[in-house]
Amino acid sequence: MIRIDANPWRLLALFTLLLLAGVAAANELENDKTLSPYFQIVGDGEEGGETLPLQETSAQVDIAGVIADVKIRQVYQNRGNSPIEAIYVFPGSTRAAVYAMTMTVGERKIVAKIKERQAAKVEYRQAKQAGKRASLLEQQRPNVFQMNVANIMPGDRIVVELAYTEMIVPEQGVYEFVYPAVVGPRYSELPSAGADDHDFWIANPYLQQEEKPPYAFDIKVSLAAGLPIQAVMSPSHDVDVAYGQQGSAAIRLKKAGADNGNRDYVLRYQLRGKEIATGLLLHEGEDENFFLLLSQPPERVANAAIPPREYIFVVDVSGSMHGFPLNISKKLMVELLTRLRPSDRFNILFFSGGSSLLAESPLPATESNIEKAVSMMESQRGGGGTRLLPALQRAMAQPAKSGVSRSFVVVTDGYISVETDVFDYVRDNLNNANFFAFGIGSSVNRFLIEGLARSGRGEPFVITKLEEALPIAQRFRSYIQTPVLTDIAIDFDGFDVYDVEPQQMNDLFAERPLVVFGKWRGKAEGNINIAGRRGDGDYFRSVNVADAEAGAHNGALRYLWARQRIAELGDYQKLRSDSERKAEITTLGLTYNLLTAYTSFIAIDEVVVNSSGENRTVKQPLPLPKGVSNLAVGGGIVPTTPEPEIISLLAVLMVIASIAWLKRRRKSLAV
Repeated sequence: MIRIDANPWRLLALFTLLLLAGVAAANELENDKTLSPYFQIVGDGEEGGETLPLQETSAQVDIAGVIADVKIRQVYQNRGNSPIEAIYVFPGSTRAAVYAMTMTVGERKIVAKIKERQAAKVEYRQAKQAGKRASLLEQQRPNVFQMNVANIMPGDRIVVELAYTEMIVPEQGVYEFVYPAVVGPRYSELPSAGADDHDFWIANPYLQQEEKPPYAFDIKVSLAAGLPIQAVMSPSHDVDVAYGQQGSAAIRLKKAGADNGNRDYVLRYQLRGKEIATGLLLHEGEDENFFLLLSQPPERVANAAIPPREYIFVVDVSGSMHGFPLNISKKLMVELLTRLRPSDRFNILFFSGGSSLLAESPLPATESNIEKAVSMMESQRGGGGTRLLPALQRAMAQPAKSGVSRSFVVVTDGYISVETDVFDYVRDNLNNANFFAFGIGSSVNRFLIEGLARSGRGEPFVITKLEEALPIAQRFRSYIQTPVLTDIAIDFDGFDVYDVEPQQMNDLFAERPLVVFGKWRGKAEGNINIAGRRGDGDYFRSVNVADAEAGAHNGALRYLWARQRIAELGDYQKLRSDSERKAEITTLGLTYNLLTAYTSFIAIDEVVVNSSGENRTVKQPLPLPKGVSNLAVGGGIVPTTPEPEIISLLAVLMVIASIAWLKRRRKSLAV
């Protein structure tokens, strides 16, 4: 039986001590919280307040030759009764050069200006506090953007449009354009207290698994290939294709709507005869001239003298891989394992929050070892966080043999937040292994997958459907059998060039053209000579500069060169890095009007509409990518009330105090 002290002063002291202890514990828990995604309860929030401000998002894509120009349109509306600030996190192409933004309010269109990131943020906050409508576009990752729109008044409809350009590089005769539609949840170990400015977006609300996006989605593509088109198809969406004349086509969704917005839009097309549009593109600007060289590699040459090979498969079995993505991984791994040669060696490292190895050292690819590996792969279910970097470090610690070609094959959806740390680690170990990456799922973190491939001088592979696992695995095997062209050297004979990117030429694999950007001075004349080595001897090709194409759409080369330069400077290295590199990237962003990690777009309507300057901040909830389980987010929900621990503590203390008071009261009445 519990004895209750009826002394009110002692109870008051106990109540105060417990309350202070509870508050301190709650503060400690708050400080220890990591940046994590959470579930949004639709309709939950302030009474009469808007919770889903994004009404629609659409894209118009114009493809001319190998250059795509994309216009994105986002419509925000406030159907509530108080001013709001909308925050929307959305994905972008890793190759995108974002060069323009506008904000339209009624009949007024405001053209955004490019500013240094912190300066733009200060201007945005000042405009917000002054009651002016404003929009701020920031890059959180090279493929993750954040839009803030302040002072959306009740009944307001604000349209924000942004434009970007990117190059479409054909591979094995197939051109592929990808429009990312949703940002998958990221796992983070970073505490929210003191987190970097680029990382706060991770704590974003998500809808439940298979719940439709709360906004309309549409995309239209106009294709002008310049050569006869053989086929156009989309493996991700149902599309209608209307073919025109002279290698043109118009592509639209069969049915526009929210159902299409929970996965990446992928469009593939081939030109008749599997031709690849190779050659030289020139752009003559007011201050600078730019060129782009795409040179088709030679046919693959059979090479019987392949050295012994060793493969370390690093496979993601975290919560976000549960279900559909892990099923794809299993099919992929079975295909890769059963096709190993008897002379090969291999091992598998499974990782989530921790990691486990198939064997302590690489095994020979015998039938029994492969059966053991397949059995272990099939037993995986998926759960926990996604700690890729420790997994790579453990895999790299595997003993290596001299004279063996060693390759790391990473299989993941890429839902991590420390991508740049992983890229740095891969770069630091290029002399120890080759690195390849498989992206798995309907909305892969392509920044990680392409960055891994770029850092490891390999090729990214993305599988969005179960039926794609076999053909892409076959393409991977073909890709790694032998390089097409090595020891590449480029000589500019009589063509005065500078600021050429990339500065170092990697080996060429498969049927993927060589891509070189740069600037030129003087006359467009001379030759570009390409030399290298292939399996059967030397290779040489010469391109006549005077024959180059100078189309109107080549103006995009200005943005594409700057974007390539930014990547070479270290867009894929740590964002918290040396000031000199940061200053150079900032200068490039300001000079070429580009969104970067250090430059942002800011648009301000000078009309004051909210004299109080008070806004209720609303984070637009995102749909989970198609096929991704709720386990990718965890059990978090939007916190709209005080912590339950504090409520429970207060309730218990109130009950104890009430009982004690009643007991004392009865005694006094009895007397």
